[in-house]
Amino acid sequence: MGKQGVHNLMAKADFDAAMKEKGTLMVVDFFATWCGPCKVIAPQVVNLRSFFLSRFSDTYTDARFYKLDVDEVPDVAQELGIRAMPTFMLFRDGEKVAEVVGANPKALEAAIQKELGAGEQGA
Repeated sequence: MGKQGVHNLMAKADFDAAMKEKGTLMVVDFFATWCGPCKVIAPQVVNLRSFFLSRFSDTYTDARFYKLDVDEVPDVAQELGIRAMPTFMLFRDGEKVAEVVGANPKALEAAIQKELGAGEQGA
């Protein structure tokens, strides 16, 4: 089973280490503590994580969910061109495969669904 919970990336080194994981789908929530929409969507991200890990537990166990505070780790946010919060980026094997800008849970769910399906086909 994949790592439990939604993990905070507190430094660029944490982000870089997570990017080195192979065969995983990384869902990264780039947020700011002062961002109202970020606070609204945060519980929905936790629910999406639980939904996808339970639904795909037999076929795709290595989905990881992370949060990165753009004010605490500005170098990563700048490197990736994050300009609006929240921004969700999905990575596989260190490569960005999808991006959702804004507090749009339906779009995030669709992006995760698509990439989990791609992960199944690529396995």
